[in-house]
Amino acid sequence: MKNKNVSFAWAFKEFIWPRRAIISLGLFLIIVRSLSGLVLPYASKNLIDNVIPQKDFDALTILLLLVCGSILIQAVSSFSLTKLLSVEAQRLISILRANVQKKLMALPISFFDNNKSGALVSRVMTDVEGVRNLVGTGLVQLIGGTITAIISLIILLKINATMTAFVLIPVAIFAFVALKAFSKIRPIFRERGKINAEVTGRLTETLNGVRVIKGFNAEAQESKTFEDGVERLFQNVKNSLTATALITSSSTFLLGLASAGIMGIGGYFIMDGSMTYGEFVSFTLFLGFMIAPIVQMSNIGSQLTEAMAGLDRTQELMKMDEEDNPEVRTIVLDDLRGDIIFKDVAFSYDEGKEVLHKISFDAPKGSVTALVGSSGSGKTTIAGLAATFLNPKSGLVTIDGVDLSKVNLSSFRKHLGVVLQDDFLYEGTIRENILFPRPNATEAELQAAVEGAYVNEFTDRFDDGLETVIGERGVKLSGGQRQRISIARALLADPKIIILDEATSNLDTESESFIQKSLNALMKDRTTFVIAHRLSTIQQADQILVIEDGNIVERGTHPELIASQGRYYELFTYQSRI
Repeated sequence: MKNKNVSFAWAFKEFIWPRRAIISLGLFLIIVRSLSGLVLPYASKNLIDNVIPQKDFDALTILLLLVCGSILIQAVSSFSLTKLLSVEAQRLISILRANVQKKLMALPISFFDNNKSGALVSRVMTDVEGVRNLVGTGLVQLIGGTITAIISLIILLKINATMTAFVLIPVAIFAFVALKAFSKIRPIFRERGKINAEVTGRLTETLNGVRVIKGFNAEAQESKTFEDGVERLFQNVKNSLTATALITSSSTFLLGLASAGIMGIGGYFIMDGSMTYGEFVSFTLFLGFMIAPIVQMSNIGSQLTEAMAGLDRTQELMKMDEEDNPEVRTIVLDDLRGDIIFKDVAFSYDEGKEVLHKISFDAPKGSVTALVGSSGSGKTTIAGLAATFLNPKSGLVTIDGVDLSKVNLSSFRKHLGVVLQDDFLYEGTIRENILFPRPNATEAELQAAVEGAYVNEFTDRFDDGLETVIGERGVKLSGGQRQRISIARALLADPKIIILDEATSNLDTESESFIQKSLNALMKDRTTFVIAHRLSTIQQADQILVIEDGNIVERGTHPELIASQGRYYELFTYQSRI
């Protein structure tokens, strides 16, 4: 219950109150629509009790004009209401999606390591949709309908208090049942959002890895996994439908009993002479105006409950600590030389499982630091700390003598360039992918990056050259071609610090010779961290750090480490024999 109150208060402050003017107008329109609807019950009583018995044709004409006028007002106000609030709700959904995506981009790398991309897509696109029931017609209809019900109740009491009191008993029972049911439904809707995100995430992974799936003949296995997820989603929907059906069926039963009772009591009063036919018809119609909003609760209440469940998840996301916390990262780097120092740095991804143990080394401005060692030894973690993707659990990483954990990330990362083992390319043209870090770069700067990374060596053979569309994640290119585009992108960014994570891992021998030349140009006068399994590519490094089990076991230049005949010597001589 506490979460519900917090969530609604947050939703009211974030979405409803800033739009109070347009929502108030919507509320006014729905009241006008409802009040114009009350003309018909009054007109019916007058028609039956006065106009027809007196055969007053002039009064009949006026009555018809009043009814037609009220119907016109109902139609116009209903149209205006839907257009006004529905459009505003859709605008809010688009704004909220943009805000959630912006918040996601501000979260640390560790968050993305622990969440599936498809699940996060669901949180951006699906969870926020429920807000339309708060700002759209749902909430306003509920409020407007409640006002109409209260007015109708007052009129019903004036017509016949006894009959009204009889009706209120089943209505009160129905309201109690509905409130209980909605309290059960909300956790179901919240769980549905979670399941939907998981299923979407798995489907996204399946589509991205379709080549691996087909290569291992695992289509049936993936289909079974997806079917299991869809079944869980079905069971969740079934549970919510059961609760909603309970509300609907109880309303049908209880209000049906009330109608039957009204027929009996009304018939008795008419026969007794204490109620006219017109009053009975009028009472029945006003009763409909009172009961309609209550019946609508099963639909609108379900929508609002689903909306709040989705917004719970959105609120949870929006409250997460951002990576570039302005209260912590207060230092803005106006200029950057590029001197990086690790002082007794320890790091762990999971509590109690340290992957780096008091790492210390200097990476002076313009130097090349190579990180080598077995898989899982901690090389990528060190690079991640240097790139500010991670923060040390203890110890210090400094840039130009300043604690990197207190530096404004934007002021640091504008000087950072990365070429990762898993090349990230957008679906689009080669030109668009290279221009990614600097969309406004000149043609001369673009061509310099293209030539520097030897991208033109293969684009010149393409009919469309740099305008060639490469497909999702660059699937139409070879690994070496994708890698060269990534290096061209880094060259264009012109950073002062470079992280190269297995930058030559996907290259054939010919491509590697091209790339090694371009990497030499890329690394010149830039502080560079190179992670490499191919030790032949790092022989010119200023220092080589051999990492094993989170410790630096050796350090030095290539000749020094060969001469010492330690772990680096073992790795190098082993690779040389292959």
